[in-house]
Amino acid sequence: MPHRYRRTDRVEELLRQEIARLIREEVKDPRVGFATIMHVDVSPDLSHARVLVSVMGDEREKAATVDALRRASGFLRARVGDDVSLKRMPELHFELDRSLERAARIDEIIDRTREEEGGGEPPPGGA
Repeated sequence: MPHRYRRTDRVEELLRQEIARLIREEVKDPRVGFATIMHVDVSPDLSHARVLVSVMGDEREKAATVDALRRASGFLRARVGDDVSLKRMPELHFELDRSLERAARIDEIIDRTREEEGGGEPPPGGA
């Protein structure tokens, strides 16, 4: 059975790539230097796009980066609109992506549980 792509999937990936390029090439705010666009989640009507960003640094630096991206959202929306042919360009809402932190926390909990249960090292080849 062929894989079917939803239109929003294509729009999300296109926006992710274009926003990442613009941040890398055109946003001059130094607070944005280490931001990585992890995912874009577009609403079904394409009016809003939640942009998940991963940032290296402490909590203060992460908050400053997300704030800088929020301040640049109008510029980014306009530039993406110039380069991407969509009938409606979604509003961009930047948020910090915490999925890697949550995954690391889950790994810690699993490792601690194994140790407490006397399991020690995980079996070869995975969990």
